[in-house]
Amino acid sequence: MTDQTRIEGERIYLRRVRASDLDDRYLSWFQDAELVKYFSGSKRSFTRESLLAEIREGERSETSYLYGVFLKDSDVCIGNIRLGPITREHKISDLVVLIGDRSQQGKGLAVEAIRLGNRVAFELHDLRKLFGGMYEANEASIKAYTRAGWVIEGRLRGHYWVDNKPMDRILVGCFNPKYFPDEAA
Repeated sequence: MTDQTRIEGERIYLRRVRASDLDDRYLSWFQDAELVKYFSGSKRSFTRESLLAEIREGERSETSYLYGVFLKDSDVCIGNIRLGPITREHKISDLVVLIGDRSQQGKGLAVEAIRLGNRVAFELHDLRKLFGGMYEANEASIKAYTRAGWVIEGRLRGHYWVDNKPMDRILVGCFNPKYFPDEAA
């Protein structure tokens, strides 16, 4: 797959992030503490250089890909989907979505982006299963994934330590119907 491939939905499309996409607006999403509160468990900072290095290494090793989420009517990038790390041996991967443009949140675009991410993972990368985990308090994320065909597979009690209190991690998964014909994808 080239970085020119577009996966189209009703209102958005996905394509691989290019260096030219990493402008100040895009990078500002990762400086917004409220926006990334649940995004990075490591609390690391994101810079243009670190993102480019991560993108290049992921593509070189074929273990991680970053797709931009673009509005079809304006070609404006409003977020991203990270597919990875991919474990080729088991044909599995995490899939993380971020709608960084706050003016586009709450419109169901994350659900559409996750559904398109499922297609990318299953059709372009031939993965069997996608998985993820999120803070229990991140109700919007849990709803978006389950509305996009994912199921809650479990709960890790007290997995996170937030504001001096334990918080559960909700485990979600999505199954490629090619490999799981009896599961919803």
